[in-house]
Amino acid sequence: MDQPESPLSPPPGRGVYCNRTLNLRSIRAIGYDMDYTLIHYHVEQWERRAYEHMRDRLVAQGWPLQDLRFDQSMVVRGLILDLERGDILKCNRFGFVKRAFHGTRPLEFAAQREAYGRVIVDLHEQRWVFLNTLFSLSEGCLYAQLVDLLDEGKLTAAGPMGYRELYGRVKSTLDYTHMQGKLKAEIIASPDLFVDLDPEVPLALLDQKHAGKKLLLITNSEWSYTMAMMAYAFDRFLPSGMGWRSLFDAVVVGARKPDFFTQHAPFFEVISDDGLLRPQLSEMKAGAAYLGGSAAQLERQLGLSGDEILYVGDHMFGDVHVTKSVLRWRTALVSRELEEEVVSISKFAETERVLSAKMEQKEHLEAKLSRARLLMMRRRDSYGPPVTESPEALDAQVTALRSQLSAIDVEIGPLAKAAAELSNSRWGLLTRAGNDKSHLARQIERYADVYTSRVSNFMYVTPFEYLRSWRGSLPHDPTVRRGA
Repeated sequence: MDQPESPLSPPPGRGVYCNRTLNLRSIRAIGYDMDYTLIHYHVEQWERRAYEHMRDRLVAQGWPLQDLRFDQSMVVRGLILDLERGDILKCNRFGFVKRAFHGTRPLEFAAQREAYGRVIVDLHEQRWVFLNTLFSLSEGCLYAQLVDLLDEGKLTAAGPMGYRELYGRVKSTLDYTHMQGKLKAEIIASPDLFVDLDPEVPLALLDQKHAGKKLLLITNSEWSYTMAMMAYAFDRFLPSGMGWRSLFDAVVVGARKPDFFTQHAPFFEVISDDGLLRPQLSEMKAGAAYLGGSAAQLERQLGLSGDEILYVGDHMFGDVHVTKSVLRWRTALVSRELEEEVVSISKFAETERVLSAKMEQKEHLEAKLSRARLLMMRRRDSYGPPVTESPEALDAQVTALRSQLSAIDVEIGPLAKAAAELSNSRWGLLTRAGNDKSHLARQIERYADVYTSRVSNFMYVTPFEYLRSWRGSLPHDPTVRRGA
């Protein structure tokens, strides 16, 4: 019997998904990142402008890139750059490469097998760059295009370089774009073009604040940008006379994550709207803004530590991995792409059932074929129990089974191709790599206690909920169905 729908049931794709049981009642402080966490951007608009700033800076240095254009579909979060070969990879949870592009061109199966058949991707090695966040899309797209130009010998004006040096130039140019401030100045000037407003986010935070949680804003963005963006995205949706700063017990800008979580640096208090600073000489003040500092100092100031604090962010390493590994804070990853992924999976459900049925049929035929071949081998080599079937009968059986398998492969092919291209024709689903979990999904599973598509989804679980993880499964569990 179907369970009655809760009045707080979230829309599709907007659940809070639990890897490790999390009692929200025991959480005493919740920290938030800002960009792509509390504030979501129109990804194509933001990343296109970041891309154009990078491209134009390189053009000014003599690179022939005038004709390049940003392609949002070229890369997705969770891909891995191979700096030795100039490839872009999608790996499964074990680090095996399941799909590869060299620059913008897909590697054929034989070439991929030759390059990566004996390679296990380990992100601890400097060969690999993990595209952690939506901010990586412009970087990944430009790098892929530049690999093509480097191979074609069209970047000679930039001097001799390999794929690693090429990535270094892209990364330093992106860092300069963010540091220079022109892009953020554009956003402050026209936030309606870049910011995807969510009126439910302030309500979710108000619920948490009134439930007794201390709320923290910890962002790498500078004070002027943080002040402008938070005012634009929050103030209109808060009760009359209340501004965004009233939500937070502490605001930390210029946090330098992930170093904020692992190193020690002094806090400076922001004492004016234009960013004037003074050293912090006393206890932190409720609602005050600070620059720099460290998580260890923040814990001391709050009188809280470890699993009393939940940190919510969009960056797999800088927000989630480090806080979990070093501080043992509870962690939540925000990934807006989940909403499209869940909808895509739902729309594909009927085709998935057909594909699964045909795969079961194929497995049954393969088992019968294997058995027939085994009997042929035993009869030929005269060992084992007597084989009653004649050689002619076994040969006919093998021929018929191979014909049936060829026919069902023709049916399965387009269905499997469609399954592999859900959400993105190049890379497929964010959390899948073939029939396995993707490398990103493994990172989420390992380091994020919960994950969700947007902060306002916490409104549906309330600040009092006990979030329970699903029972883990193994291939021998009777409830596990083999995938396609």
